[in-house]
Amino acid sequence: MKSFGTWVAGVCLASALIGGNAVAQEKKTLDTQRDKVSYAIGMDIGRSFVPVSDYIDPASLQAALQGAIKGEKPTLSETDAQATDTALRANLAAKSGQTPPGQPPGTQPPAVNKQNVGTLIGGYMIGPKLAPLKDEVELPVLMQAVRAVFAKQPTLLTETEAQQVVQSYASERQAGLAQRNRDEGAAFLSKNKAVKGVVTTPSGLQYMVLRQGSGERPTAASTVRVNYEGKLLDGTKFDSSYDRGEPATFPLANVVPGWTEGLQLMPVGSKYRFWVPASLGYGAQGTQGGPIGPEATLTFDVELIGIAK
Repeated sequence: MKSFGTWVAGVCLASALIGGNAVAQEKKTLDTQRDKVSYAIGMDIGRSFVPVSDYIDPASLQAALQGAIKGEKPTLSETDAQATDTALRANLAAKSGQTPPGQPPGTQPPAVNKQNVGTLIGGYMIGPKLAPLKDEVELPVLMQAVRAVFAKQPTLLTETEAQQVVQSYASERQAGLAQRNRDEGAAFLSKNKAVKGVVTTPSGLQYMVLRQGSGERPTAASTVRVNYEGKLLDGTKFDSSYDRGEPATFPLANVVPGWTEGLQLMPVGSKYRFWVPASLGYGAQGTQGGPIGPEATLTFDVELIGIAK
């Protein structure tokens, strides 16, 4: 079964809070698909953190997850989170008979605060990945599974059943997200093509000239130097050379088709805005682990700085 971090990143986007009461009575049976999905995810999380389960306070873990799901910042500062991580690693090393990193032989590792470990894992490691599923998962049911795995108690799903539930859920969710992105992209492009200044090429690429340069144009075999910013249709920024503080250089043969086509339209010194349909972007798969979902239409502002000789 894939780890939580691997499969959950590929099923991003959602918009409501996890339902259910954080102190709900434990279930004896899983009567709904929502319960089964929640429990299966909890089993996966539990197995992922079994090696450190003795150092985790489940109540703090659940509280941190709830906060992260609501979009709240972790109650543990980054400095304390780093100190907690260091102490945890030192204790794990000592437990396995190794000398903690940076410590003389025979040195006792620092004490571990279990509440802080729970907050670290819930607020920094799991919560941000779980948040996109917040309208599809019951946190109390998920935590029931985590506690059962930590305590080495029998679970309400077998390993095989949990794997099947997760695989089916991920597949259905991916398909639904793809259809939604496909419909939203088609509607946007249909409306956008009528906007003054927008040009639509035969391939379906749309662009607008924000600033026209006067230099030479690259070819499909060129290596270009650009500044750019990429956004989803909802305005979420997913990449930016501006944020990194330096332009990007790459061969046009190594980028998505929309970029290969679009950059060849631009004289050096130009700045264009591109709207790239999924067929010219990242297609049915999106990007591994996000943030670009399946069948997503994308917006790029691109400045062509130069062409490598």
